[in-house]
Amino acid sequence: MTHSWRPQSVDAVPDRVILFDGVCVLCSRWAQFVIERDPAATFRFVAVQEPYGKALAERLGIDVAFPETNAVILGGIAFFKSDAAIEVLSRLPRWGWVRLGRLVPRFLRNAVYDLIARNRYRWFGRTEVCWLPTPDLARHFLGAPPPR
Repeated sequence: MTHSWRPQSVDAVPDRVILFDGVCVLCSRWAQFVIERDPAATFRFVAVQEPYGKALAERLGIDVAFPETNAVILGGIAFFKSDAAIEVLSRLPRWGWVRLGRLVPRFLRNAVYDLIARNRYRWFGRTEVCWLPTPDLARHFLGAPPPR
């Protein structure tokens, strides 16, 4: 299936949810990076390997077995690939300058994103089990029933 990965409307999903590949070392480090810069826990994470994450990924057209993108839900809009990274980073304290990344055409940004995504397990590693946050980080994770 070919997917354009342009932002799309999505309803009945909590705001500021970040869907990520929980067995990907790079993706887990991305989550940790955001958590460290989001002390108010305005973003909530869910791994694609969890029941809610799997249901959300399927709903958004993301292959659960080999997710080729992360996603963030903001104001009822799902953003993917480089758009998702820009949207998340630009909402972190002192990271608003990242919005300048929108000046680079999406096809170029996503070409770099895709190169990294295709090679992420080889370059950064993969774990057998999903990254589990410590109890003090639990507030950064979504614990909700699967979306309809």
